[in-house]
Amino acid sequence: MALLQLAAEILWDRSFGNCPTKVHLAIDVAMRRAVFLTTACVLGVSSVLFLVSFLPSRSYSIRMASPIESSFVDVSPSSDFPIQNLPYGIFSTRDAPEHKRVGVAIGDFVLDLSVIAAAGLFKGFDTSVFAEPTLNSFMGLGKATWDSARATIKHLLSKDVATLRDDAALRARALVPMATVFMHLPARIGDYTDFYSSREHATNVGIMFRGKDNALQPNWLHLPVGYHGRASSVVVSGTEIRRPRGQVQADAANPNNGSNFSPCRILDIELEMGFFVGTGNKLGDPISIDEADNHIFGFVLMNDWSARDIQKWEYVPLGPFGAKNFATTISPWVVPLAALEPFRTEPSFGPEQKPTPLPYLLDRNYAKGTYDIQLEVDLKPEGGNSAVISKSNYKYMYWNPKQQLVHHTITGCNMQPGDLLGSGTISGVAQDSFGSMLELSWQGSREIPIADGQTRKFLKDGDSINIRGFCQGNGYRIGFGDCEGKILPAHL
Repeated sequence: MALLQLAAEILWDRSFGNCPTKVHLAIDVAMRRAVFLTTACVLGVSSVLFLVSFLPSRSYSIRMASPIESSFVDVSPSSDFPIQNLPYGIFSTRDAPEHKRVGVAIGDFVLDLSVIAAAGLFKGFDTSVFAEPTLNSFMGLGKATWDSARATIKHLLSKDVATLRDDAALRARALVPMATVFMHLPARIGDYTDFYSSREHATNVGIMFRGKDNALQPNWLHLPVGYHGRASSVVVSGTEIRRPRGQVQADAANPNNGSNFSPCRILDIELEMGFFVGTGNKLGDPISIDEADNHIFGFVLMNDWSARDIQKWEYVPLGPFGAKNFATTISPWVVPLAALEPFRTEPSFGPEQKPTPLPYLLDRNYAKGTYDIQLEVDLKPEGGNSAVISKSNYKYMYWNPKQQLVHHTITGCNMQPGDLLGSGTISGVAQDSFGSMLELSWQGSREIPIADGQTRKFLKDGDSINIRGFCQGNGYRIGFGDCEGKILPAHL
């Protein structure tokens, strides 16, 4: 306050020192009032700040609304691939179908990362990984590199960055129309494991085959149940699926009467998601629950085609074999965890698991351990219209991906870049959220309505199944593209 008074006196003396006395007095009164008011304001603000300093800062933090990110590439709000997504895939073009390399989806285009790498726009890692025909090498570089690459890609595609936007020649080489590309399997899948982690699905199947009182096996709430699948028959979306043949029980009522060899008559789908392992672990060294996210590269949609009648005859005592080994379809675009992070959510049944898992499976962040990914299954008969037969959500999972990965490695099993882990069939509580036709038709006891007045219990030849999924953001969506397959007749 003294400093303000002194400043006022100096200003008064320099400006009005030669004025008459009355004027001096008037000016003096006015200046003193100004000093008083200024001082009061300063003291008032200081007092407020002083008092606020004793309050919990989190209760009074100012939240600035961040603007929605956007790209110079035109992207529809309904597109699966805005700048917030940036999923990775392996593509080739019509003029060079064997030249496979790494791309990122943005709107209706594929950003050719081998072109971006050749232009020297990535820094800090071996960019030759983007010219390879699979994502395995890039997956193996680890989370710090994934984050760095994603930041660079997002920067280059930003509407405010001129590097790619204003370089017509580079843009023409780097941005390939999606309608002109072929998509391939995103990784060389060394191993594939499928889990059984939806409580609702496990309960439904248990009721069908063991009764309501024994729906869940005693171990189910204590560990993520899984089995080893067949990696060689994992195929990319758009691949046609041949109806399998195999042994089926001759007499449905009496297994002692042996089997017949025939085409599968109870062909089913399983609505799933899968994730790819990025960096692996050494043989004998398990991955901890706190480190698990750093080993997960990203997610795909998945359809684990299932021959139920073949499965019924063969599964005792070791579980499914030929009933599951003939085909598993995945979507071609791998959505990174960074894109899904804003959509972490509480599992549908609550924030805790009961009973409490053993310490190695106890996820301290379980209440936000899953993702709000809306899922749906379309069935389109040959020559007909498609119809949605199921709407589900990834948040229905009881065991989350971290727990699945940790349990897989707890014995010392070594994971490798490109290994694929399936969620298991994803079912909700409502009938229309069941993730298999086995459940939707309740073991063939009821019809599933589809388009044009038709119905199904299980799949017929010519039927096409397409699984789609997305997270809905504010003005954008994080999508996965298609996970589609059409059923061809069995070989004669």
